[in-house]
Amino acid sequence: MATSITELIADRLEAMPPGERRAAQALVANYPLIGLKTVADFAAKAGVSAPTILRFVSRLGYQNYPDFQAHLQEELAAQLQSPLVRSAAPGSPGKGGVSPIVDATVENIRETFRHVSDQQIAEMVGLLANPRARITLVGGRFTDPLARYMAAHLTIIRPNVFHLTGQESNWRDRLIDMGKRDVLLIFDIRRYQESLIRFSEKADRRGVHTILFTDQWLSPIARFARHVVAGRTAVPSAWDSSAALFVVAETLIAELTGRLKAESALRIREMEDLRGD
Repeated sequence: MATSITELIADRLEAMPPGERRAAQALVANYPLIGLKTVADFAAKAGVSAPTILRFVSRLGYQNYPDFQAHLQEELAAQLQSPLVRSAAPGSPGKGGVSPIVDATVENIRETFRHVSDQQIAEMVGLLANPRARITLVGGRFTDPLARYMAAHLTIIRPNVFHLTGQESNWRDRLIDMGKRDVLLIFDIRRYQESLIRFSEKADRRGVHTILFTDQWLSPIARFARHVVAGRTAVPSAWDSSAALFVVAETLIAELTGRLKAESALRIREMEDLRGD
């Protein structure tokens, strides 16, 4: 699978001058639609000049703006695909008789971590380690099991962890207790869930720090997120794979446990004592 534009941005953001970085941030926050507008419209939205947009596109490796837009249009088409469209036969087995789905999943994990920096992991762990923060997790139809799994671990590591379940109206009721110190972890992959988008927007208005786990085509929630983990999800199947995002979640769990080593050990010991009573 070709490298997505969001992955190119993640790889090259640190090397970009301020103007191009603003263009990159504007594109990620309004992905991919702002890039399908004219150069002038893109520049106005990003608050930079038209030549800056063209330099930004060139830095990503495109010879001209139409080539850049053609790639975005391909990504948009992929983003909108339904399982029915993706229901083609998975193809022949890989080396050693291993299913091509397994090969693709392993490659997805490698590619995902190639675009997630150690610095980003450390910054996300820092947010989750804040003892004054409430941690709230929620996912979509197929991704909520990841949110539930991560919440189960975080609850053992630290207090004030909540997994949102049930109806959307119940989620909104939890917003009353969420503020600027708090962290919202959302899992949302194509085809993106409107209820999650609405909830993340309301949380953003309250100053909540959002960490988004999504795919390489980016959920619209990216415009509200402080950190975006764009995992590779496509495999030769009618269904997307969340395996790469699962491994990112497990990495954060492991790193947070190490960061809160003394606190988590005390908490686990106390839980074990309670179970033994």
